[in-house]
Amino acid sequence: QAILCLSRSFENSQKHAVLVPAAAMGVGGVLLYWLTSGRKIKIIDMGDGWWSSDERPPREKEDRSIRPFKIETSDKEIEDLHRRLDQFRFTPHLEGAAFHYGFNSSYLQKVVAYWRNQFDWHKQVEVLNKYPHFHTNIEGIDIHFIHVKPSYVPHGQAVQPLLLVHGWPGSFYEFYKIIPLLTEPANHGLNEGDVVFEVICPSIPGYGFSEAPHRKGFDSIATARIFHKLMNRLGFRKFYVQGGDWGSRIVTNMAQMLPHAVKGVHLNLVFVATQGLGKLIRTMLGAYVPWLVGFSREDARRFYPFMQKNVYDVLRESGYLHIQATKPDTVGCALNDSPVGLAAYIMEKFSTWTDKSFLHKDDGGLESKYSLDELLTNVMIYWVTSSIVPSMRYYKENFSKDPTLSAHNRVGVYVPTGIAAFPQEIVYVPRAWAKDVYKNIVTWSYMPHGGHFAAFEEPRLLAQDIMQFVRKVEQL
Repeated sequence: QAILCLSRSFENSQKHAVLVPAAAMGVGGVLLYWLTSGRKIKIIDMGDGWWSSDERPPREKEDRSIRPFKIETSDKEIEDLHRRLDQFRFTPHLEGAAFHYGFNSSYLQKVVAYWRNQFDWHKQVEVLNKYPHFHTNIEGIDIHFIHVKPSYVPHGQAVQPLLLVHGWPGSFYEFYKIIPLLTEPANHGLNEGDVVFEVICPSIPGYGFSEAPHRKGFDSIATARIFHKLMNRLGFRKFYVQGGDWGSRIVTNMAQMLPHAVKGVHLNLVFVATQGLGKLIRTMLGAYVPWLVGFSREDARRFYPFMQKNVYDVLRESGYLHIQATKPDTVGCALNDSPVGLAAYIMEKFSTWTDKSFLHKDDGGLESKYSLDELLTNVMIYWVTSSIVPSMRYYKENFSKDPTLSAHNRVGVYVPTGIAAFPQEIVYVPRAWAKDVYKNIVTWSYMPHGGHFAAFEEPRLLAQDIMQFVRKVEQL
């Protein structure tokens, strides 16, 4: 009888040995189906909008034309600028202040003198016009963009459409050094022509030569939708996107909105929420046992000491953000009236956002990475278009709806993603955290040097990383 019981017990265990895995596989299959089916339907609603001050006409009467555009200037415009520069009121800087109090006023005197006496806006307008510019009306406002096609495409080579999106306080001009590397890589020794791009680079509405929205509520979702419509109007059904700063959030929203249209997302800044008990515990453990929470050695080096890099440094650099996210028009009015104030406000970001150590330099280290012509050209784009106020409002529109910029993180990004992590970026997000949102990271590059304005400062490094990413996606 004992033997019989043992035999039955053995038979039951054998059945369980078969049934349990089978049941597990069944449950797993259901779970997998639920996850994948959920992935397909969990997207950001595209919605619609109208940003003109006029009433929306019937859809069949909306203007969908694409019109060539040329940047122009006049002697009157330059005379007005010079008159204002001549009235600059100098405030002596504190001894040893460098850039710790903001833009060093003694160095600002040098910048203003160069701007007034040597900077040639006519010449820079010619530089800006070297690429084809266009306007098209989408949702009631004129959208400005440049569209650059490769001059030569090897036989049988597919040209990859690439949308480049800037942020604040940058502009489409940030990409002028990287565009030839992407559209004619073989001519610049980057590859043998196996990856070549057709580049579309728009101005965010309210920035530069894109018309500003006339109604409240224009945020990154509205921008993403408009840029999808732009690419569709240009005839692109599938394309790559790249962005940093606000551009990162916009192109991420584009992938969350219409994932079937975005072949891949490349970013040089990641927006991921850092709140929550889980993140706090991982942050504390990561300082001592980084491997336990999925941090690499390089993650730990860039992320710690936590308070210094993620609290003190961020607080020091984000004063502008609190103003622009609450009452942008107040400061904006002053900046729109004073070219010197505008230059100081914008160019200061190109100092410490490029390299945190530039805080200790009297000239902010600005000319070690950029030329004054480059920096002032970006400022002039804001000045001649009076776009500083609407560009600052963009913070109000986004932060008032989503104070932590994390609401969209609940919608995962499943399209292939490439991330270039530059060491001098304002904030660093470890790969383990980025994977909470970006579910399909194909490439992750710890860049050797460079900061926030990657395309402007390190165009070759960024171009190489974009190419590496696209090459890998195309092989999948």
